[in-house]
Amino acid sequence: MCMASLESRFIELGTPRRIWSVSAIHSEAERLMALHDELYGMIEPGDRIVYHGNYSGYGAATVETIDEILTFRRMVLSIPGMKPSDIIYLRGSQEEMWQKLLQLQFAPNPSDVLLWMLGNGMSSSLEAYGISPHDGIIAAQEGVMALTRWTGRIREAIRRRPGHDVFSTQLRPAAFTDAQTGFPMLFVHGGINPETSLESQGDSFWWPHNDFNAIHLPYAPFSKVVRGFDPRHRGLHLNCVTATIDGGCGFGGALVCAGFAPEGDVVELLEA
Repeated sequence: MCMASLESRFIELGTPRRIWSVSAIHSEAERLMALHDELYGMIEPGDRIVYHGNYSGYGAATVETIDEILTFRRMVLSIPGMKPSDIIYLRGSQEEMWQKLLQLQFAPNPSDVLLWMLGNGMSSSLEAYGISPHDGIIAAQEGVMALTRWTGRIREAIRRRPGHDVFSTQLRPAAFTDAQTGFPMLFVHGGINPETSLESQGDSFWWPHNDFNAIHLPYAPFSKVVRGFDPRHRGLHLNCVTATIDGGCGFGGALVCAGFAPEGDVVELLEA
């Protein structure tokens, strides 16, 4: 695998001092604020922060969550020695649905697709931006032009929130540390297909079909794969070759941030 050829889609983390890995948030803005308050005092130059996606979905505070992420970014960059490339945002299944939603008029069965999305966290996210899901259902029944107008209103609502539209362009499917180090790590949202190359993972990043926790061999060339969302909501799970840091935020559980040392060990575990 040529790491250089993947940099346009994925993020190379280099050789960080420590990697702070933030689990799926699901619009739990207050938990995120509390976690950020604790994390801020621990960050040092040479660290990286990786957010694992699903910033929105299920909770009601989608707008406040993105605002908090952008505010914390400015705070981190005020620390001498910290750089914009030290903060990485991965795309989660919720963000993947957002992209599909904005192109809903091109779907072969838009009504069915929209109803599925609304039942999987998108309803509360739309309402947070002042968009009526019911209007979308009606538009899907009326046809392409009505849907185009409705998705246009979504785009405009996002643009009205400073930084939100730019934030959506910064999301990447995965990030990895330097493969030449002694213990390279891969960071993803929901999982991988261990039988497929990194550049061919596609929807496996967001909709994994295998049991991630059952992977028992390293996914070459990486020594460990870290994910921030477990679709089955089974909580934290750590072993030698994988790590799931989802504490169930958005489903009654905690928001988790794990601090990984270059050797792959969890040296700090924060919960809010």
